[in-house]
Amino acid sequence: MRIVHVVTLVSDDGAFGGPTSVAVAQLEECAARGHDVTLVSLWRGRAPAARRLAGVPFVSRPAWRVVPGRGCLGLMHPLLLRDLWRAMGRADVVHLHAGRDLVSLAGLAVARLRRKDFVTQTHGMVEPRTGTVARLFDRAFVPLLRRARGALVLTERERRELAAVLGPDGPPLVTLPNGLRCAPEEDGTGTRGDHEVIFLARLHPRKRPEAFVEMAALVHKEHTGARFTLYGADEGSLPTVRRLIADRGLTDVVSYGGALAHPAALAAYRRAAVYVLPSVQEPFPMTVLEALAEGTPVVCTDSSGIAAELAGRNAALVTDGSPEELADAVGRLLADADLRGELARAGRRAIDEVFSIRAVVDRLEELYRDRPAHG
Repeated sequence: MRIVHVVTLVSDDGAFGGPTSVAVAQLEECAARGHDVTLVSLWRGRAPAARRLAGVPFVSRPAWRVVPGRGCLGLMHPLLLRDLWRAMGRADVVHLHAGRDLVSLAGLAVARLRRKDFVTQTHGMVEPRTGTVARLFDRAFVPLLRRARGALVLTERERRELAAVLGPDGPPLVTLPNGLRCAPEEDGTGTRGDHEVIFLARLHPRKRPEAFVEMAALVHKEHTGARFTLYGADEGSLPTVRRLIADRGLTDVVSYGGALAHPAALAAYRRAAVYVLPSVQEPFPMTVLEALAEGTPVVCTDSSGIAAELAGRNAALVTDGSPEELADAVGRLLADADLRGELARAGRRAIDEVFSIRAVVDRLEELYRDRPAHG
């Protein structure tokens, strides 16, 4: 099959997060099965965009901000419309990783004009909104979203929220987990340390990087050799994080490593003794899965959408998200190499048995091949 995926933004700092990682992982597996694949997106980075991402053909235009102050909603490039038209013209199926933004709207409109079958995957980005901008945008966006052959959702919460937006005329909602492939087993000659603890996510209030710093202050009292690094694009929390680091006297202990491109992020997981994600109400945290796939022990919160599965498999230490419980879990892991090894092995099993990209793409192929007549 000729498969085209559209995602809003690919960048060298990983700012768009999970949707981009999911799209690339799905297309990698599709390509490995012999399908002709293409990813179409805007690009933002210090260097020109590559022609391939992880082996996936990549068609892109520079991200221009055409609507000020609206985050990714206002990003676009006029020539991306031509790229979408050309790519979809030869596609058997189109897969849109869609949110409330101009690229998603353009992708939906071109797929409809091209009379192409398409599925959508909204990654929790489309939920009921009452603001003026959202209501105006939805007048064009929602009718197009309803024309999808199927809408992929991660969780029951996302199913409810998307159903509320789409109403009774919406497409079938199909549950599909995200999937990854485990990295090769470490041979003992790598560079993973015993004392490096990392946070790798957007520095945004929802991700709670401040809780990571408070946790670090508590752990450092018992584990003076531990070092803590926050990685990720700043989305409002960096000034508070830096102030906390200074106030707690942690300038030699906690550092900010900036945003990382995806290959550098994977390398950061491999160096770390522990990965901590303090965020709450996270439907399906891809960074947790990426850490598990790299064999890194994980500490997360019980409001994560995958926390129950990981806890049941002893594949992560699950906490209530308070700095005290986070610190207790991290301290246990830093003090016990055997426990770190047990969690790493259980995490890999969880990826292979539950969150495998193979199982995800098996289901995607079924959806792609089930092509009804055009309406």
